[in-house]
Parts: sequence; C-alpha cells; structure tokens
Amino acid sequence: MEPLASLRGFSRTVYVVAVARFVNVLGSGMVYPFAVLYFYGEVGIPFTLVGIGLLANNVALAVGTVLGGMLSDRYGRKPVMVASMALSAPALASYALVSSAPEFVLVASVAGLVMGLLAPASQAMVADVTESDARDRSYGLLKVASNAGFGSGFVVGGFLYGIAETLVFVANGATSAVVALWLLVALAPSPARDGDSEATVGLRGTLVEWRRAVSHPTIVGLALLNVGFAIAYAQMQSTVPVHAEATFGLSSEQLGTLYVLNPLVVVLFQIPVVTYATRWRRTRGLVISAGFWAASFLAIALSYLTSWQLGVALLGAFLVLRTVGELLHAPIVTALASDVGTVETRGSQLSVLEVAKRIGFGIGPVLGGLFFDYGVDTLLWPALIVLCAGLVVGLLALERRVTPTQNGRAIPAD
Repeated sequence: MEPLASLRGFSRTVYVVAVARFVNVLGSGMVYPFAVLYFYGEVGIPFTLVGIGLLANNVALAVGTVLGGMLSDRYGRKPVMVASMALSAPALASYALVSSAPEFVLVASVAGLVMGLLAPASQAMVADVTESDARDRSYGLLKVASNAGFGSGFVVGGFLYGIAETLVFVANGATSAVVALWLLVALAPSPARDGDSEATVGLRGTLVEWRRAVSHPTIVGLALLNVGFAIAYAQMQSTVPVHAEATFGLSSEQLGTLYVLNPLVVVLFQIPVVTYATRWRRTRGLVISAGFWAASFLAIALSYLTSWQLGVALLGAFLVLRTVGELLHAPIVTALASDVGTVETRGSQLSVLEVAKRIGFGIGPVLGGLFFDYGVDTLLWPALIVLCAGLVVGLLALERRVTPTQNGRAIPAD
C-alpha cells in the first residue's frame, strides 16, 4: 500500500503531464531498440555515420532544449509543450523516408530541434506545482509513466518492425500528434509562469536570465556529470543491441522482449526506490547510481566469455542493473537542479541539464561506434567502468558545494 500512497497527492497537472509522457515515450519505445539496426543493417549507413547522425540529433536536441527553457520562462510552459509535440509529429514520421546518410542527419537534426523544446518546459511545469520535498517523488512518477510507455513501445515496436520496418517511425510521429492534442485540451496553465505578465520580458532580459542559470556553479557541475551519465545511457540504444545481435544472434522480436526488463523494473520499483532514497543526500543517491551503472557494464564485459544461455542472461542482468542506476539518477538529479534556482530561471536551469544529457547522448554512440568499427569493442566496457568511477569522484566533490536544502531537506546526517 505504501508505494500506491506515494502515487497520490499531486496536483492534477502532474498527472496530465504523466499521461502525456506515457504516450510520447510509447512512440519512442517503438523506435528505440530498432533505429540503429534499421539504418545500419537495412539502409546500409555505416555505423560511424549512424553515430554522427545520432550526434546531430542530440546537438539539435540540445539547441531545442535551450530554446525550450528560455521560451517556457518567457511565454509559459504550456504553449511550448504543445508546440513541441505538434511539430514533432511530422518530423519523427519523416524517418520512414530516409534512404541515405545525409537524409538521416537532416531528419535527425530537425526532429531533435523540435523534440528538445518539451523537456525543460514539462519539468519546470511539474516543479511549479509541486513542493520541494515532493519533487523527487513527482519526477519519479513521470519516470514510471515514461517507462510504462517505453516497455509497451518495445513490444508494439517489435510487432510493427516485423511487419514493415518503417511502421515504427510513422507510429512514433502519430503518438506526438496525440500528445499535442491532449496537452492542448487537458493541461492547465502553470500558476507560476503561464500568462504571467512579468514573464514577458525582452529578449535581452531573457538572455541575461539564461546566462545566470548556466553560470551557477552547482548547475555547471551537475551538467558536466550529466554528460558522463548520458554516455552510459546511450549504450543501451546504440552498442548493446548490436552486440546482442552480432554475438548472440537475437532477432528484433527477441531483443524487444528482452528490453522489456528495463521499463518493467522501473514501473515496479521506481516509486519505492525513490521514496526510500529520500532518506539519503541526493548526491549519495547519485553515487550509488553510478555504482549500478559500473556493475551493468561489467555484466556486458563478462558476456563475451560465456555460453549463449549465460550470455543472454548477462544481457538481462545489464538491463536490470543499469535500470536501477536510472531509477536513482533521473528523478534525483532533476529534483536537485530544480531546487538550485528560482521559478523565474527554473526552465532555463533545467534546460542546461538536458543540454548536457543530449551532448552525452551524442558522444555515446560515436564513442561506442569507434570501438566497434575498429574491432576493439571488448575494450569499450572497461572504459565505461572507468567513466563511472570518475562520476563517483565528481559527485563527492560536488557534495561540498550544495546546501543541505538543495541536497534533500529531510535527510539525516550520516
């Protein structure tokens, strides 16, 4: 009963955003395990060029995220969220028409730009209607919605991909159109920023606010660490599916079914884990997260040395371990960042974290692709374990800079 109790008591706005997140990520889940396999295996784009396309997508996402944070602080959260989803619908569906590397890079860039507007606006909207001590749980609820959609998307995507590979891209665009309509009809304006006359400042003032946000030492430190976490995140989409297919011969349907472990763990354990983690300093929760990521990469490294059955089991272990790391990282880092600034700069500051994440998402596939293209993929996983160790060191250093309130109000001394 306690986990169910943790899902109650939020503003209606939080639940509206959670539904939107579920449907939006349902579309992403249809594409996630299969995009690299399709453009690399079916279209014939070299792995490194696929990585460059994903890098372009994440650079565009970073630009869109900056714009989304600035625009949501200036014009309000709801208009930015609706516009992002309405523009994303045709952009995402256009992936189905890609037949060459230049087209892939172009579509990835446009889709990234319009998709990037959503995250800082939606995160700021949730923070606007949620008290500080409940933000970890509210972002945890969004994570549950995301991964419920993600897992459903894996299953639906595996079915659609088996019928016709390009159907997953068309369906992804359709979900964005549904979300745009849902937000337009169901989402109330933010009480903090939407319709606030003081929020409509000049472009110069908006740029000054954003410059202050990006220069805050805690935000800068969290952003740098988020790049490292995102490099780790990106392997699940890029290198791990290729390793699973090349080493163990898993089909798209088998891979999609295996990947259901990720959202299943989130849906079952996100709220209990994040509720328990509120007893810790937020930085300590992130340290534990990095430890789980390191353990997940160790499982992949060991899978090269085992039988087929044990190797597939280790792939499953990777998904479970990295998901526990995700359970801790995503809500905690967002809650920590949302407590650093004020409501006037919250969207901009959260956009900085999203920009950092997108940079890491762009670096991750290129880095992993280089290891695979040069035939030294076995060295990728030890390198990622070293990266996780570096994240632990950085987090312990950052802990000295944050205030007790920013690091979790109700956390007792160790």
